Amino acid sequence: MKREDDFEKRREHLKGLTEQQLYDRFWSLTQQIVKPIVDLAYTNTSPAIERSVVLRMGFSSLEAKPLIDYATKYNLLSKGVGNVILTYAKLKDMDYIKAGEELSKGIGWDIISEKMKGSDK
Repeated sequence: MKREDDFEKRREHLKGLTEQQLYDRFWSLTQQIVKPIVDLAYTNTSPAIERSVVLRMGFSSLEAKPLIDYATKYNLLSKGVGNVILTYAKLKDMDYIKAGEELSKGIGWDIISEKMKGSDK
C-alpha cells in the first residue's frame, strides 16, 4: 500500500506565512492543547502530589503517610495538606513541624476540619 503524497494540499493554508507567523501559530496551538492540562493541575491534586509536598516540608515518610490518610478521611486533600498543616500551626500558635507531628498522630483533625471546611463559605 502506497501512501498518496498530499503534502502540498495539506500545507496550502500555511504557504503564505512568514517564519514569525509560523512560530506564533505553533505556540498558539500549543497553548490551546496544553491549557486543559494546566487547568486540571491548578484545580486538582492527588495523594502522591500531597505526599511530595509534605516530604519537601521536612516530614518523614512515616509522618507523611498518616497525614495524607487523615486528610483523605476528613476530605481535606483538595485544600492541600501543606496548607492544612500551616493553618493548624497558625491556629495553635506553634511551629509547623510540631503541628504536622500532632496531625500525623491523629490529634487536631476535628479542629482543622471545621476550620478548613468553614473557609468554603
